[in-house]
Amino acid sequence: MKKHFKTIVKVALISVYVIFIAGSIVRMTGSGMGCPDWPKCFGYYIPPTDEEQLVWQPNTQYNEGVIIIKEEALFLAKNDLVTGDVFEDQNWSPYTKHEYAIFNVYHTWTEYINRLSSAVSGVFFLFLIIGALKYWNENKTIVYLSFGAFFLMLFEAWLGKTVIDSVLKPSVITIHMVAGLLIIALLLKLLHVLSAKTDNSQKFNKTFHYFLLVSAVFSVIQIALGTQVRQFVDEQVKLFGFENKQMSLYNPSIKFYVHRSFTIAIVLVNFYIFYKNEILKLGFKLPKIIMMLLGFEIISGILMFYSDFPFGTQTVHLLSGALLFGVQYYLLLQHKSLK
Repeated sequence: MKKHFKTIVKVALISVYVIFIAGSIVRMTGSGMGCPDWPKCFGYYIPPTDEEQLVWQPNTQYNEGVIIIKEEALFLAKNDLVTGDVFEDQNWSPYTKHEYAIFNVYHTWTEYINRLSSAVSGVFFLFLIIGALKYWNENKTIVYLSFGAFFLMLFEAWLGKTVIDSVLKPSVITIHMVAGLLIIALLLKLLHVLSAKTDNSQKFNKTFHYFLLVSAVFSVIQIALGTQVRQFVDEQVKLFGFENKQMSLYNPSIKFYVHRSFTIAIVLVNFYIFYKNEILKLGFKLPKIIMMLLGFEIISGILMFYSDFPFGTQTVHLLSGALLFGVQYYLLLQHKSLK
C-alpha cells in the first residue's frame, strides 16, 4: 500500500471536492432537508421513492426507528411492530429534533446521493490512515497529517448531522464549509510532503509570500461569506418559490454587498501574485491557474446575479472558490519550501 499511498491521498482529495459539488447541488436544488434524520433517511438506509411509503398504513410491518408523516408531523416507531386497524399512539414518538415534515422524492434522493458521496469518501480516508501507518518509522508528519484529516472528516460527518438537526442553520453551514477547507489544506500539505522536490528554476520572494498568505486567508473569508449569502437565497426561494428565481436576491442583507465588494480585494491580491511571478520570473506555474479559477468564480457570480441563477452556476461558483483556495495554499507550500 505504501507505493500507492500518494495516489490514495490524491483520490481522498478529489473525493472531498466531489462532496463540495454534491453539497452545492443539494443547496442549489433546495434539497438540504430531503432527509429529515441522519445518518438514515426517514429511518431507512435506502430512502423511500414514494410518499405512500411514509403514510401510516394498517396491518403493516414497521421497523424500529422508521419515520412516518402523520398530520404534517414526523413520528418515529419506538419498536418493531405490526400495525392494527387504527393508529396507536403508544407505538410512536414525535420526532422532536425539528418540525420539518415534507417529502419530495427529488429532494430526498439528491440529499441521499450527497450522503453517499460522503460515505465513499470516508472509505478512502480509512485507506489513508491505514497507509499512513507504514510511514511511522520514516516520517511521523505523514501519520499526523493523515490522522488529522481523518478526524476532521469524522467532525464533518457530525456537522452534517448538526446541519440537518438545526434545519440548515447558517452558522453551522459556515463551520461545515470551513472544516471542509481545512481538510483540503491537510491533504495538500500531505501531498506536498510526499512530493517535496526542489525546483531550481523557482525563486523565493518575501513580498510574494506575504501576498500568497493573504490570498488564501481572503479565500476562506469569501467562502464563509458566500455561505451566509446562500442562506439568504434559500430563504428567498422558500418565500417566493423556485419559479421566481428573480427574487432570490431581492433586497439582500449587507452580507451580500460585503461578499460582492470583497471580490475587488481578492482580484487585486491575486493579480499582484500573477504580476509579481511574471515580472520577477519566480518560475511558478500555479498563478495562471489561480487567475483562471478566479475568472470562473467571478463570471458565475455575475451570471447568478444578473441572469437569475442559471442552472449549474452555483456549483461552478462554489467549486471554483474551493479549488482556488486549494491552488493558493499549495502554491504557498511550494514557495515556503524555498526559504
